[in-house]
Amino acid sequence: MDISGSQMIIESLHKEQVDVVFGYPGGAILNVYDELYKQRYFEHILTRHEQAAVHAADGYARASGKVGVALVTSGPGFTNAVTGLATAYMDSIPLILISAQVAISMIGTDAFQEIDAVGISRPCVKHNYLVRSVEELPRILKEAFYIAQTGRPGPVHIDVPKDVTASIGKFIYPDEITMQTYKPTYKGNSRQIKKAIEVIQKSKRPIFYLGGGIVSSGASELVRKFTKLTGIPAVETLMARGVLRYDDPLLLGMVGMHGTYAANMGMSEADLMIALGTRFDDRVTGKLSEFAKHAKIIHVDIDPSSIGKLVDIDYPIVGDVKNVLEAMLEISGEIKEANYAPWRDTLERYRNIHPLKYDDSDKVLKPQWVIEYVGKTLGDSAIITTDVGQHQMWTAQFYPFERPRQLVTSGGLGTMGFGLPAAMGVKKAVNDKISINFVGDGSFLMNIQELMTASVSKIPVVNIILNNRFLGMVRQWQTFFYGKRYSSTDLEAQPDFVKMAESFGCNGFLVTTKDEFKKALDFAIKSDKLSVIDVRIDRFENVLPMVPAGGSLYNMMLEYKE
Repeated sequence: MDISGSQMIIESLHKEQVDVVFGYPGGAILNVYDELYKQRYFEHILTRHEQAAVHAADGYARASGKVGVALVTSGPGFTNAVTGLATAYMDSIPLILISAQVAISMIGTDAFQEIDAVGISRPCVKHNYLVRSVEELPRILKEAFYIAQTGRPGPVHIDVPKDVTASIGKFIYPDEITMQTYKPTYKGNSRQIKKAIEVIQKSKRPIFYLGGGIVSSGASELVRKFTKLTGIPAVETLMARGVLRYDDPLLLGMVGMHGTYAANMGMSEADLMIALGTRFDDRVTGKLSEFAKHAKIIHVDIDPSSIGKLVDIDYPIVGDVKNVLEAMLEISGEIKEANYAPWRDTLERYRNIHPLKYDDSDKVLKPQWVIEYVGKTLGDSAIITTDVGQHQMWTAQFYPFERPRQLVTSGGLGTMGFGLPAAMGVKKAVNDKISINFVGDGSFLMNIQELMTASVSKIPVVNIILNNRFLGMVRQWQTFFYGKRYSSTDLEAQPDFVKMAESFGCNGFLVTTKDEFKKALDFAIKSDKLSVIDVRIDRFENVLPMVPAGGSLYNMMLEYKE
């Protein structure tokens, strides 16, 4: 079948069973948008900024486990999308960004809206392409989807010159892809797996260190089975929240800079660490020379470059976490739960000595109460999105996550402005769940134009602004470490978020009491329109515990004293 490059893009997305695309048009990508107008295969959501288009595709991918897709034009259209690519790359999210480029004959001439998109995207994508002919376009599109969702997932960028989208060629879409230079290892080495089981049997203080790779591989149920079988306690990274249920007695909570006391002490005192699908991020390890000093480390990851990158590994296993856990479970019969009872008792004492807590108040709303109330009210019926800052950490600490993919947040890059567009993507992916976006007043302004997208496209996201009129996390650091010199963090001058929401055709609420919040939330979750709930919280509430930057996990700040 002879068709244009633009038609090939549409047909390829259809063959990959894409059901929604997020994007923003421009001159160089007009040929593709003309074909979009004609097709009836999938929905296109017009965002109001290219960064938001990629974040929305990212949120869709995180919530669904499918590949998210975004379309942008050349030049500033692409550069606006780079933050979205980097966000997805840092968190290993499967995503396809198709950008337009000037005609092949114009590349390198500083033509209008020309930019070296492939050069710019190279450090923040899993792979990228500059399409040089219409004949190679179907293969490239097929390869892109294959690469994005296999091995360690990640974003793939395809840059398509305008003349390629107009050219006519034969459309033959490959049924499958074989790439000689790209062959992920899924099955772990059986000898290494056997050694891992043997060392687990001999350990006295083992701990599971659970990462986002478990979510990507769909291995959460196996992790739950393994922990229950062995009685080994576990900690979760931010990206792994929900792998174990919040009320699992073996779960010590989130680990790292704002992790629980029990989780951080467990990591510090373990004699064996079983790291599954995690990359030993600095926000988790703290001071590397003090990290897990007494522990042998088993590390299972599908990405061989992640193993031994930051921490010396005693028992490396390259493979898909799900496959490796299945193999481990087959030979795990000798591990006796009773072996670890004294260790669990020690950790339970740590949990009881310093639990997560806050001083509730009826005079001023505490952000932790707001998050807990939403959790008690909605539980598993909601998927939670956050922006980045204090509200993100409070959400990770206090929301009762019941399953994987229930928290959608920017972990590695820490991208402010992520929450609202990502929450729109979440709602398009999982329509039967309530999409809740916890956001700070600073973050919310960064992509506030997407209220228009949600209003026009009828995407009823519930935005809960934990509004302390500060760049809260930066203010907290200034309080702790910079003598309360609040340099450029005071946001006392803010717009009227209620009027702004209403001007976009959305619901708006100003909340200062618990009763007001309960009523606003009840209205918002029943409405078919996007809602903005401006919750005025304690301005100087801090996120605790906290491991100071460069400090060791066991040296936590548990409270703040003047």
